[in-house]
Amino acid sequence: MASSAPEDLVITQAGVDDWPVVRGWAVDEGWNPGLADSAAFFAQDPEGFFIGRIDGEPVSAISVVTYGSDYAFLGWYLVRPDLRGRGFGLTTWKTALAHAENRTVGLDGVVAQQDNYRRSGFELAHRTFRYIGTAPSASAPADVRALRPEDVEDVIAYDGACTPADRPRFLAQWLTGPGHEAVVRRVGDRVTGYGVIRPGHDCPRIGPLFADTPEDARAVFAALTAEVAGREVAIDVPENNPAGVALAEEAGFSPSFETARMYTGPVRPFARERVFGVTTLELG
Repeated sequence: MASSAPEDLVITQAGVDDWPVVRGWAVDEGWNPGLADSAAFFAQDPEGFFIGRIDGEPVSAISVVTYGSDYAFLGWYLVRPDLRGRGFGLTTWKTALAHAENRTVGLDGVVAQQDNYRRSGFELAHRTFRYIGTAPSASAPADVRALRPEDVEDVIAYDGACTPADRPRFLAQWLTGPGHEAVVRRVGDRVTGYGVIRPGHDCPRIGPLFADTPEDARAVFAALTAEVAGREVAIDVPENNPAGVALAEEAGFSPSFETARMYTGPVRPFARERVFGVTTLELG
């Protein structure tokens, strides 16, 4: 493998069984992947995951997951550290990106790769900061409760207003996955906020945290953190929502690293002011 070149790379669609090794690479990068994310990821687009091998050994990976006919999201762009700088990543990128066809593609890019993404036609929408802190010990508000089956349809509709594409297949798994705790706040019959907290490799992660107002967001945040009080928790907050930044800082959380949300073209209008915490950097 020491003398291998990009033309030796064999890129195929990946299955769920291929993903533990890729998840291990993400752990080594400090991404703190969720412990039970794969089922929801592959439910959205099982054909959107790719792995590159040399002599049958995995060396690169990427996902280009489609959401409807207009939007796709790129993530999991990884090359084994000892094999970087040889063109394996770019070859994997070009092969997988064809899966998006003519859709606008989004991604959350680490700082080191953002210039490369710009050269590939991605433009900055906003920065996102991962905030980490100790979950406060406040009790869950009485008007925020665990998600019930009768809430799911309304939550899926609410989620669609907060994202560039509808994603019911993804949410069907994300809201109820192993260890995933989803909560909802309602005023009368209307959803005014919801969120999910899930176990991660290093610490629990909150995502999404979508809410109409800062008050709704604080209530949902308090409910999500109530069960993990005293533990370290992470949430990815878009910089273009100052109320989201304020919420994280008021809780005593501090930024640990940043990414950039970038797109190759226009996306449909959505309520950016409701996004207090993005769902996941891997699938948007």
